Amino acid sequence: MIILYDFELSAECYAVRLLLGFTGLAHEIRPVDMFPGREQDEAWFRALSPDGTLPVLDDDGLVLTALPAILAHIAARSGGLGRWWPAAARDEIARWFAHAESLADSALRARWIITTGDGHSLPVLQARAHALLRTLDRHVWFAEKSGADWLAAGAHPSLADVAVFPAVALCEEGGISRQDYPAIRRWLDRVRRIPGFHVMSGVFPAGPARADVPFGSQ
Repeated sequence: MIILYDFELSAECYAVRLLLGFTGLAHEIRPVDMFPGREQDEAWFRALSPDGTLPVLDDDGLVLTALPAILAHIAARSGGLGRWWPAAARDEIARWFAHAESLADSALRARWIITTGDGHSLPVLQARAHALLRTLDRHVWFAEKSGADWLAAGAHPSLADVAVFPAVALCEEGGISRQDYPAIRRWLDRVRRIPGFHVMSGVFPAGPARADVPFGSQ
């Protein structure tokens, strides 16, 4: 049985929940009170995750703590490794994992500061996040122009979309507006329409299909 040790408000945990929903794999979620309870510092949890980080996936004794490894494992266990992590796009997907990590270090840190009042300089983090969003928006715009819907090459969403989506979907909770990124908004809407999509606090389901900012208006 797959067990996900989860903090509901964690964007990284949300990425795992998303892929579990998309793949339909049976699993159990065990909540960890990361804030304010700090259960991640308790001995039982450190036995699973020595660094005290979430998410943690336990698949019948195989314990994984790195998000890319967790997502790749879920894709493989679902029988959809070639769809979610295609061999031809693995280098590209790895670059998007790095982009997601950079968004976590900027947009998600800004969100954490606003939530807890504890952390680094908010304006600096917000500026870094906007730079990353501009890069993402350009990529999506050019992909759309060539007829592609997803971050990595291929007709199917990949682990790249799963990894990047949470930080972008939650960035406004860090005071980082998506108003100037129409291609990103269209991509977010496409991800929300993948069968098995799950919401979380601050992330809403797709609304009625509509024309957003017209393609090519940037």
